[in-house]
Amino acid sequence: MLDKHVVPVIKPVLKQTAIKLGQSGITADQTTVIGFIIGFLAVLFAALGMTGIAMIMLLLNRLADGIDGELARLQQPTDAGGYLDITLDFIFYAMFPLGFAIANPATNALPAAVLIASFVGTGASFLAFSSMAEKRNINHPEFGYKGLYYLDGLAEGTETIICFVIMCLLPQYFAIIAWVFAAICIVTAINRVVFGYLTLKQSD
Repeated sequence: MLDKHVVPVIKPVLKQTAIKLGQSGITADQTTVIGFIIGFLAVLFAALGMTGIAMIMLLLNRLADGIDGELARLQQPTDAGGYLDITLDFIFYAMFPLGFAIANPATNALPAAVLIASFVGTGASFLAFSSMAEKRNINHPEFGYKGLYYLDGLAEGTETIICFVIMCLLPQYFAIIAWVFAAICIVTAINRVVFGYLTLKQSD
């Protein structure tokens, strides 16, 4: 919901950073992998109860995710790079709540599991439709910066980052935050399934 408003604002900064990194010989794929490793460290620190450091790692991970896309556009985008980027993104999103579940399984395990399941719903509906949309040359003008067709919804990248940051700032309320965001993700998944189906049906 917020991505289409936030991305145009931060895009110039990401592009300038990507230009400097590209001049240093760093590639988009390298940035993607480094970002994922940093994201894994965020999960590890969350599991250890060091949520302040986890938040810093989280933000660095998301920064790398923005920069790798700009680097790819500067260095010639590839299907392999796009595949690596989206795959590692979804793995990171699923792993992050797991850190809080490990830190406090008695309180956090169930809401973390439900949140991860809701991520499967948003991710599956997104990826499945993207593959069909590409076959039919269906484009979404508001998400032209994405490597794949993007069905918008209540829970997108910006909202997920905000949710994760709040979890780091208020880890004692992780369960409540997870339940609320899982509900938002479920609504998003339903929205994507319905509108994705209708869009493809109309295309038929």
